[in-house]
Amino acid sequence: MDLNAIKTKLESLQNQTTTSNNFWKPEPGNQVVRVVPYKHNKDNPFIELYFHYNLGNKTYLSPVSHGRPDPVQEFADKLKSTGDKDEWIQGKRLEPKMRTFVPVVVRGRESEGVKFWGFGKTVYQELLSVIADPDYGDITDPLTGRDIGIERQTPAEAGNQYGKTTVRVKPNQTPITDNKTLLESVFENQVDVTELYTEPSYDELKEALAGYLNPTDETDTTTTSNGVTATTSPTTNVGTTSTTKKTDDVEDAFDSLFNS
Repeated sequence: MDLNAIKTKLESLQNQTTTSNNFWKPEPGNQVVRVVPYKHNKDNPFIELYFHYNLGNKTYLSPVSHGRPDPVQEFADKLKSTGDKDEWIQGKRLEPKMRTFVPVVVRGRESEGVKFWGFGKTVYQELLSVIADPDYGDITDPLTGRDIGIERQTPAEAGNQYGKTTVRVKPNQTPITDNKTLLESVFENQVDVTELYTEPSYDELKEALAGYLNPTDETDTTTTSNGVTATTSPTTNVGTTSTTKKTDDVEDAFDSLFNS
């Protein structure tokens, strides 16, 4: 038995568990959280990251999250520029999707420290609209901020495929905590959320795109690039329109983009 290999695997599993513990997602029912100032960007607690969901049955962080080139995005742009409706639809599906993260403490579980709550465009817009309202302002202020009530409905309850998350910023202004030690911990013990995801290289994404366009019978386990699966709430990759008709066109465009 290779004991070094066993040790390496154990450390990998432990690191994945530690990483997943940095995230929080609403459970069915009602809960309350408090958005706290982000240690790594005190001017803005909202962190926008972009992901490719189900690209070869995996989820990848897009390099556009950090302002770097992304071959999948480039290919999507090329498809959308052809003037063909089906290829435009395929291009939209290939575009990276934004997921916004914000540091929170979960009420009743403050001792667990800061976790990152990830959500989509609708919740993001609702929170920004409240902050932009002069009657509310900075809801993250340590002393005069406001808690957020969250109601999570299951797909069955919401009558759709993904469920529904409803947020309501509470009117009362309250401190994050009256415990000075806990407050200091909230500010100091925050990881950089961008470091929790491994950014794939340009060539890695190019290879993943090639596999997506020319699928084999092999099936990979759905996961993010660093093994965290539950934090980005990936949407289902809807089947392409007129796949058979457009296969040659897509492959030709792919060759044209990367081999010219």
